[in-house]
Amino acid sequence: MGIVSIEDELHEQLRRASKASYRSINAQAAFWIRIGMLCELNPGMTFQELVARELKEAGVETGALAATAA
Repeated sequence: MGIVSIEDELHEQLRRASKASYRSINAQAAFWIRIGMLCELNPGMTFQELVARELKEAGVETGALAATAA
């Protein structure tokens, strides 16, 4: 584990986003980093496609969620 230095404004945005998404600041930063890496490695996929793929790989049945949301 290491320490990452980021700008104060980015830290403030992390704090706000973490509150809205019910994550810790560190978990929000890790999420953004992971999504950013996935976007760079898969430029043809949308954010939604990447998240759906990650959920599927984790064993989450996304189809069941979509059916209950409709």
